[in-house]
Amino acid sequence: MAARRGCFPLVAVLLALLCRAEAAVRELKVGYYAETCPEAEGVVREVMARARAREARSVASVMRLQFHDCFVNGCDGSVLMDATPTMLGEKDALSNINSLRSFEVVDEIKEALEERCPGVVSCADIVVMAARDAVFLTGGPTWEVRLGREDSLTASQEDSDSIMPSPRANASALIRLFAGLNLSVTDLVALSGSHSIGEARCFSIVFRLYNQSGSGRPDPNMDAGYRRALNALCPRGGDEEVTGGMDATPRVFDNRYFKDLVALRGFLNSDQTLFSDNARTRRVVKRFSEDQDAFFRAFIEGMIKMGELQNPRKGEIRRNCRVANGSPSPATPKEVATYRVMDF
Repeated sequence: MAARRGCFPLVAVLLALLCRAEAAVRELKVGYYAETCPEAEGVVREVMARARAREARSVASVMRLQFHDCFVNGCDGSVLMDATPTMLGEKDALSNINSLRSFEVVDEIKEALEERCPGVVSCADIVVMAARDAVFLTGGPTWEVRLGREDSLTASQEDSDSIMPSPRANASALIRLFAGLNLSVTDLVALSGSHSIGEARCFSIVFRLYNQSGSGRPDPNMDAGYRRALNALCPRGGDEEVTGGMDATPRVFDNRYFKDLVALRGFLNSDQTLFSDNARTRRVVKRFSEDQDAFFRAFIEGMIKMGELQNPRKGEIRRNCRVANGSPSPATPKEVATYRVMDF
């Protein structure tokens, strides 16, 4: 059941805490929009399929938004918000700037849903549904998602900077990060398998190729042939915005990502470290490299657990995923999407 309305700020600390707790236990459920917007999940999948037809990489980019949203104060759509004169947006955080993309796909989904069911489907729920569909549309499993999230009223670049890991992160740091979100080592490895699809920039790996850990040498945990291929893709002093697939089948959701880690062909340091630097994560990587069904089951479980991280603050259903309701909007979602297409 959704949190009750009418929970007003009170002077009494106890009542304030009760009010906060009420928002924190907002119940999510399968079929949340069955009566208020029965077409919601179908609309999301339809728009995601169109986006994939236009640009195969886009669905992986949308799936990544769930991670960068949910890890920072829960799944509340905050990562979608544009910066304002009084708010530094999460889009400009260190792990997101010039990296997160395909926000226009979320805009397109939101616009389609607003035409059918105005003010009903939250942007936070759109991200969770779209991430699920990104996996399914690229050959991976599907699952039922529990819905009913509200959108945050603000975003926090500071919180994103302090939480989101660097591509340089090692397995021990990643284990601590995930544990802080009540996600297990298996969850960590399975969710890292989201890199089965999509691409990453040379910016994220040049240190591995030419100066790992300040050594002036390449990462020793890298297959020699793979390193030569990456040297050609990302030459020293070259364009660091060039992208490469994060596994050998970047358009197909499968367990090739884990096979590549075992073969020392992981693209990101934060990926390869799961096999090369930690016995606990190595065992799970090897299991998933040998058993795709086990990976799929664990990935579904991890996505559901991550998707149910919540922001305890009261939110809203944004009409435009980029701004809080009542804030001035410089452009409609359709106009923003048009500008972005023109920019590229």
